[in-house]
Amino acid sequence: MFKAPKWYTVLQYTVMIIVALFMFFPIYWIFVNSLKTLTGISSAPSFFPSDPQWENYKTVLSDPSTLLYLRNTLILCVANTAGTLLSSSLVAYPLSRMRFRGRGVVFAIIIATMMVPTATLIIPQYLLFRAFGMLDSFWPLILPSFFAQPYNVFLFRQFFVSIPESIDEAAMLDGCNRWQAFWRVIVPLGKPIFITVGIMSASFWWNELFSPLVFINSDELKPLTVGALTSFQLAGGGNQTNWPLQMAFSMLMILPPAILYICCSKYITDGIKTSGMKD
Repeated sequence: MFKAPKWYTVLQYTVMIIVALFMFFPIYWIFVNSLKTLTGISSAPSFFPSDPQWENYKTVLSDPSTLLYLRNTLILCVANTAGTLLSSSLVAYPLSRMRFRGRGVVFAIIIATMMVPTATLIIPQYLLFRAFGMLDSFWPLILPSFFAQPYNVFLFRQFFVSIPESIDEAAMLDGCNRWQAFWRVIVPLGKPIFITVGIMSASFWWNELFSPLVFINSDELKPLTVGALTSFQLAGGGNQTNWPLQMAFSMLMILPPAILYICCSKYITDGIKTSGMKD
């Protein structure tokens, strides 16, 4: 077995530390600026403010709009995650287990739709939901997730293929039909990929900005991302922004996805290893 020399290991860790510092520096810079005053943020850059303004976080958290935007974001995260887990897994299961004519063509078409830029679909979706009278509501943001996301179908299908078919056959010999074999056997075995896709979906909708900007107009329906753009305007300052408060708001938005990833990193690793994403 090849054993890497010590200098090679040191070089690896040095490169990883440099990359990690480079990746985390923007977050640190947001944190530093969230502790400054409005005049301090426009003065000479410093790596830590001399007089930290922790009241900025208290001001953000005490703003009633923050809780309203948080509620809207949680609705989008939960509804879209539930929708994509249900629909994508149900589409992926027959593509990985059932033998029928055209199965490869159907899977190829689903994969091909991944190449279509999301931005090109916004105008047709806008016209469709306008015809249904659903604009300025959560429906245009939630309904598409119940029609399976191509990338998530791919991940589920790759994971289900790695599960031996003999397990399904044993379940059906015991009296299960296809639906029962999927729900009682495949779903419990697929916990890593369900958690992986769930975290990816929740993180996406926690940070999504473009779609809510297109479909949402009412202030009471805005998620955190849109609220961060429109809140914290200076009174009588035209379009000027209170940057310290907005930085504090952004810093608070970073925490939930980071905590979610730390708590579920084991399942994400398992899901990636068995779904082929590492290739």
